[in-house]
Amino acid sequence: MTLIQGVVAFFCSVAGSWLAFPMTISAVVFTVVATWSVLDVWITRQVWRQRNGVVSEPSSTARRPLRDKHGKSRAEATASLSEAA
Repeated sequence: MTLIQGVVAFFCSVAGSWLAFPMTISAVVFTVVATWSVLDVWITRQVWRQRNGVVSEPSSTARRPLRDKHGKSRAEATASLSEAA
């Protein structure tokens, strides 16, 4: 977006249009706002990571691995077979 505004401002200044100055100002302001926004998000994420660290335990909604499910059903099947015998 800022690149387009810069090109339009350049062509306006070459053509001698009155829009050259407002387009230049808006391009500078837009660049500052976009840079500030990106830095704000980036710094906030870094601070969040530094304060809270990395949580390595799975959430309550995480699925159990398939190995655990199959391992338990095999153990239950083996136990029921041994009880039946």
